[in-house]
Amino acid sequence: MASRTIENERDRRMAVMTTTFIPCGAKVPFIAMIAGAIFGGSPWVSTGAYFIGIAAIIVSGIILKKTKMFAGDPAPFVMELPAYHLPTVGNVLRSMWERGWSFIKKAGTIITLSTIFVWFTSYFGFVDGAFQMLDESQMEYSILATIGSAICWIFAPLGWGNWQATVAAVTGLVAKENIVGTLGVLYGGGDQSVYAAMGAAFTGVSGMSFLIFNLLCAPCFAAMGAIKREMNNTKWFWFAIGYECGFAYVIALIVNQLGNLFTGTLMTAGAGAVCNIISLVFAVALLAGLVYMLFRPYKEATKFTKNVKV
Repeated sequence: MASRTIENERDRRMAVMTTTFIPCGAKVPFIAMIAGAIFGGSPWVSTGAYFIGIAAIIVSGIILKKTKMFAGDPAPFVMELPAYHLPTVGNVLRSMWERGWSFIKKAGTIITLSTIFVWFTSYFGFVDGAFQMLDESQMEYSILATIGSAICWIFAPLGWGNWQATVAAVTGLVAKENIVGTLGVLYGGGDQSVYAAMGAAFTGVSGMSFLIFNLLCAPCFAAMGAIKREMNNTKWFWFAIGYECGFAYVIALIVNQLGNLFTGTLMTAGAGAVCNIISLVFAVALLAGLVYMLFRPYKEATKFTKNVKV
């Protein structure tokens, strides 16, 4: 919504598309869960998440500005900043109450209903043609496992092509906090704790890939609604969502494949050796394409189209 202050329509749409790369408050629980379960509670994970978001915005801005849709001279932008003062106790408490109450409402509605849905679909399914409640040893027959297994191959090159992580990424599109609830339900059974089960399911490289994809992909439904309203165009809305998901997939693919290459686990990281080599080739090609787009000169910089009277 803050992009309304940008007068240039191209720059405004670019700002709408890239703003969601910065981690919002809803992504903080997910970042904390990944840091605690996979990276031993390292404080650099959350710090790195914000730098990843900033880098994604800079890279996207440079690349998009060199395309025909966003090409053009940058518009001057001046914003008058207010006089900053130390916050008062009343303002701090009021802001804390508003944010806390907003989360309580979301947790009591969207997150709760989504968690119930995940629990039901993960503990009910068809066994020998009969629909029944499943125990923890039969979760691979659940409705959720069937759905996740049908699409998990899409994320196999990213290092987490299992149905649990796939389902968590999909439910995160409703609300990013749902990723925590979904992983809690799916990895909460058995003798292991949730963190121990996640630590066994992810490596450091695949965990970082999973973190990056969910940080950069399309935001929650509420933010999508805001994007659609600000774009005021269905084609631009879907282009924005497609770009965010595509960019997240490309970066996560590069991180996973190069990470496995440098750590010497490329041939032992999940899929077969041939698939890993093919994915590595694609990752290197995509990285080369990104570098080319970053350093390719602007076409406008080599042309002079205005007449000058001497």
